[in-house]
Amino acid sequence: MPNSSPANLSKALDRLRPDVRAMHAYKVQGAVGYLKMDAMENPFSLPPALQLELGQRLGSLEINRYPGERQNDLKAALASYAGAPEGSAVLLGNGSDEIISLLALACAQPHDGARAKLLAPMPGFVMYPMSAQLQGLDFVNVSLTADFELDEPAMLAAIAEHKPAITYIAYPNNPTATLWDQGAVQRIVDAVGEQGGFVVMDEAYQPFASHSFIDRMKAEPERNAHVLLMRTLSKFGLAGVRLGYLIGPEAIVSEIDKVRPPYNVSVLNCEAAIFALEHAEVFAAQALEIRTERAKLIDALKTIPGVEKVWDSEANMVLIRVADAAKTHEGMKARKVLIKNVSTMHPLLANCLRLTVGNAADNAQMLAALQASL
Repeated sequence: MPNSSPANLSKALDRLRPDVRAMHAYKVQGAVGYLKMDAMENPFSLPPALQLELGQRLGSLEINRYPGERQNDLKAALASYAGAPEGSAVLLGNGSDEIISLLALACAQPHDGARAKLLAPMPGFVMYPMSAQLQGLDFVNVSLTADFELDEPAMLAAIAEHKPAITYIAYPNNPTATLWDQGAVQRIVDAVGEQGGFVVMDEAYQPFASHSFIDRMKAEPERNAHVLLMRTLSKFGLAGVRLGYLIGPEAIVSEIDKVRPPYNVSVLNCEAAIFALEHAEVFAAQALEIRTERAKLIDALKTIPGVEKVWDSEANMVLIRVADAAKTHEGMKARKVLIKNVSTMHPLLANCLRLTVGNAADNAQMLAALQASL
């Protein structure tokens, strides 16, 4: 049988969407032999006794069967852990990334004669504009202020003009680690509610933040009935498990659940997440240590010559500005420390680097590499 010709390959590739072909795939840089401080991962592994117990649990699962009722047990455990408001339902995702895609897919319909809109303050999580593009929504970008605060007047004006189907509020924000003013956030939530739309409160970094919007959802459920709370177990300490979840009124969540692939969370992921929630105190202690080390890291960064600006943090990352982000980033990589150069993501992030908060030893190694690379 003849091989496919280059012309046939070219014709087949032409079937792919031009905007997809123009995109860059999400690259995860190799980390073998490096200190990995570029992805906001929890630096702690399970204690050996829990590793053994989890291994026995996973080994006894019926992996020859599709996922089943155990997912309902996980939903109940997550609702209890988060303190979900009465009348809430939980949707499970293969990480928050999948939930972001599902939300866009469920809302991708014209409104007032125009394409549906997805709005978010920027700089922010890259998956918001990407999900809008891939699911056929227009993305509305509202820039933060120079100090990475919400530009409330600009947000309110954009909501009034564009009437977005979905408005994302990352709380805290990535990559700025900002936990925005509660009053401004509530006024933005109110404005979205008045024009008809969802607010998705993205609390991926909730274990490291001083407060959560879920308190507002419980205090004023009718006022915040259009708010969906999205979290992940990645920053909780299970980045490798890939488990995100969405909490919201059952009437809304049940509709979004219709576009979810039926077996999107494996029996292994599900059981590992249930196991972790059974030992939530272990992960809470880890989060407390990370918050403690975060304060020490910020204090140390402020003393290093060449670090021009250090922003306060409500997450497990710290944003800094240096004279030459690219040079510093490459210098640290040469010293076997990986961090994230975010300087090209948005004009407000010029010469900014994002550092993960690790344990004391990891932070010391990262600081030494940073100081040597400036």
